Amino acid sequence: MSDADTNTRSEVIAGLVPSAPRRMFGTAVLYGLGALLFYLVITQPPEGLHLVFLLVLIGAVSIYGGYKMWDVTGHMIELTEEELRLSDGRVIFRMDDVVKVDRSFFAFKPSNGFLVTLKTPYPRQWAPGLWWRFGKRVGVGGLTSGAEGKLMADTLTAMIATRDGIVDLDGIR
Repeated sequence: MSDADTNTRSEVIAGLVPSAPRRMFGTAVLYGLGALLFYLVITQPPEGLHLVFLLVLIGAVSIYGGYKMWDVTGHMIELTEEELRLSDGRVIFRMDDVVKVDRSFFAFKPSNGFLVTLKTPYPRQWAPGLWWRFGKRVGVGGLTSGAEGKLMADTLTAMIATRDGIVDLDGIR
């Protein structure tokens, strides 16, 4: 494989990045929930120690989720001919493993996003506000723009149809 082939295959076809206001609002909601739960424990603690522990735990998880959301949403999801990856190089899934893309109303997908079913299971991973992966299912979207998510899902669907021989996009050129 030549350098030209490598550059062509790793060329970004579509990108998905959360806008700054959505990013700030999403993290502010999680930080606010955590702070509110800590405030509740301090000012009006429940009678049972187990309830205090539960509120502190949920508050800590909310604050950690806000931190993780801020960190992860700083990256862009990139669609190439080979893979769906983050801008830092982490691979979400390889194109060879994709079975179908689902944007239907009843799909268990993130807001403004889509669901991808894979042939082989990948390790569980979660990037709040951007994507998640659980076994053979990957949800992409969340704090992202609906139009960008639709464009990426449609592009991915066309790539899969071309790969499977359902549509011949080379004949269009």
